[in-house]
Amino acid sequence: MASKQFVANPAVLLEIYQRAALLKANDERARKVILSGQIAMVYYSYRGQEIIPSVMGQVLRDDDKLCTIYRGIHDMLGKGFPLRELWAELAGRTTGSCKGKGGPMHLTYPPKGIMVTTGIVGSSAPIANGLAWAAQLDKSDRVSVCTFGDGASNIGAVHEALNLAAVWKLPTIFVCQNNLFAEHTTFEKMTAGGNIAGRAEGYGIPGVRVDGNDPEAMYSAFAEAVARARAGEGPTLLECMTFRFHGHTFGDDDSYMPKGQKAEAIEADPVPRLRARLLADGIASEDQLAAIEADIEKQIDDAIEYALASPWPERDSLRFDVFAQEIAA
Repeated sequence: MASKQFVANPAVLLEIYQRAALLKANDERARKVILSGQIAMVYYSYRGQEIIPSVMGQVLRDDDKLCTIYRGIHDMLGKGFPLRELWAELAGRTTGSCKGKGGPMHLTYPPKGIMVTTGIVGSSAPIANGLAWAAQLDKSDRVSVCTFGDGASNIGAVHEALNLAAVWKLPTIFVCQNNLFAEHTTFEKMTAGGNIAGRAEGYGIPGVRVDGNDPEAMYSAFAEAVARARAGEGPTLLECMTFRFHGHTFGDDDSYMPKGQKAEAIEADPVPRLRARLLADGIASEDQLAAIEADIEKQIDDAIEYALASPWPERDSLRFDVFAQEIAA
């Protein structure tokens, strides 16, 4: 597994950077907007974890399905969630992807295969299996991806989903983004065995531990897992090593994070590291990257302006979009 069969060439690396730069800028803006008081929301910063979803978005097709969790805005943007509909949903406005009823905990955008954001730890895995089973029944080569954290890897639903996917050879790719902290608890204090990828052996499926902050290693591992799934060879468990730069939720006291470990991770920030790589290898010029970054800021400005100018939902709208038939007033 994780062979060098799938290679991120220079053009692919540049596109991965474009996605990663968007994710980084969007997270930084979200934290500023909350502090400004313009939008009130529960927010789980993903800063530091941008490379994993940027690679996923690069490899996946629109019709591939994604099930993610509350720390999953980076996964969604990586797969193409439009900024206007995203920010309007975060702001609870009618122009949001769920008409303002889902909010940051339940972001959904089916046109891009972004099927569900779940607030229940570990529940993305069985849902992804259902979508994978549908693809199998349809005789489609669609794949289904579920993302979850290292804490969720210890939830029973994840183990049940891995077992079923292995037995039925479902095209599910289990992507654990191991940021080394489950809420406020370190990985070592709550996970036995030293790694998560090794558990795949018990299910008879490939398990790969990969540096999720290395775009080439991540691309090789993820593209191979997708190719296996499309070919009907079943699921793969990926354990993508990364680090989140901030506390569990926005405003969280992150004193449980060893200062030296955090400083070292920030020093190795994967987004500027990829940027430097593109410049050093002549893949892009400073002017080209600056233009990309400036355009991203404009897109985010536009999305926030659009969201804040959009109307709030009417109270009567609570009766709609719950069941197939409208609930009586």
